[in-house]
Amino acid sequence: METVTRIFLTLIVCAMWHVSAAQFNQNQAIAHRGAWKVDNHPQNSIASLQRAVALGCAGSEFDVHLTKDDVLVVNHDNDFYGIDIATATYSELLAKKHPNGESIPTAEAYLREGMKQHKTKLIYELKTSKLGKERTLYSADLAVQLVHKLRAEEWVEYIAFDYDACKRIVELDPSAKVYYLNGDKTPAEAKKDKLYGLDYHFKVYKNNPTWIREAHDLGLVVNAWTVNTREEMTNLLGQNVEFITTDEPALLLDVIHSTK
Repeated sequence: METVTRIFLTLIVCAMWHVSAAQFNQNQAIAHRGAWKVDNHPQNSIASLQRAVALGCAGSEFDVHLTKDDVLVVNHDNDFYGIDIATATYSELLAKKHPNGESIPTAEAYLREGMKQHKTKLIYELKTSKLGKERTLYSADLAVQLVHKLRAEEWVEYIAFDYDACKRIVELDPSAKVYYLNGDKTPAEAKKDKLYGLDYHFKVYKNNPTWIREAHDLGLVVNAWTVNTREEMTNLLGQNVEFITTDEPALLLDVIHSTK
């Protein structure tokens, strides 16, 4: 009887997971550094994440650096209002604030905020460390550890410019959805190294016009960045890319709606 009960409970949990997974928005819009532009939120802030969720974006991209004392923090540039992130401690970064009063978010705080909802994926960009390859790979190790600690796997997809970091994440978590950003690997190479997809600047696809089709034929998912015009959004949607990263998520959602 206990075995039957255990199996029944397991089936319920699996069913609940599939229902919750299906709740994520099924559109192509990824907000670049959150949805910051219209309301003038700081890029990569909690406020910009919340706005991306409110808009109904499929994902909100954010950039993660590693501090001197091994804290993962969310910011695009190597410095936070003049403080160099790689050579500063987290407490030193707290001396500055975003214009809206937010401190620099830790990756943990950002993920915890994002996990309060089940509509928008969290697109974790692992930034390449200016201190070298070893530090970049250590950032990848810590990223996977953090995502697993928070049980955030369902929300998080990874992107990185460092190909070795992409491969490291796949090695640590073979089920992770990892995309390469730099644009210098063919779809076949990405598939061979067990990446989930390509996430290249839209001009890379123009210069390699067969790559979107080749990627799809190999079962890879395709994202394009950073696409801010209606014309280019329409062009990429016409090629059936799965995702488009943009500074104009509201515009992209309007284009998506108008093409249906």
